[in-house]
Amino acid sequence: MARTSTLTDEKLYYSISEVARITGLQAYVLRFWEKEFPMLHPRKNKGGNRHYQKRDIEMVNQIKTLLYEENYTIAGARKKLRRVEKGPEKKKLILKAKSETILGEVKKELRDILNLFPCLF
Repeated sequence: MARTSTLTDEKLYYSISEVARITGLQAYVLRFWEKEFPMLHPRKNKGGNRHYQKRDIEMVNQIKTLLYEENYTIAGARKKLRRVEKGPEKKKLILKAKSETILGEVKKELRDILNLFPCLF
């Protein structure tokens, strides 16, 4: 019997498709950002499949915030992430990314639950 994860489970690794669903981004965007942002580097297995950890998803959400909400260019966002090491600005960015990650995981879990009952909707 397949076991489904719950919100109390702490996954160690997420596939690129899971990260795409959690963040609301397309997989090709995630792959492109890996090339543009050296601080985003999910592990790859022997087959070349990406295995994102929670910190990688949080980094994706930080990048997403800078690009889509604060209207930074890719170069500007990269520079900001390198420059902002500590302090209140970094804390704010990290907290927003963490909350976006949690919210994305909850939304993904809810969509997965809804998919179990297609006849109801």
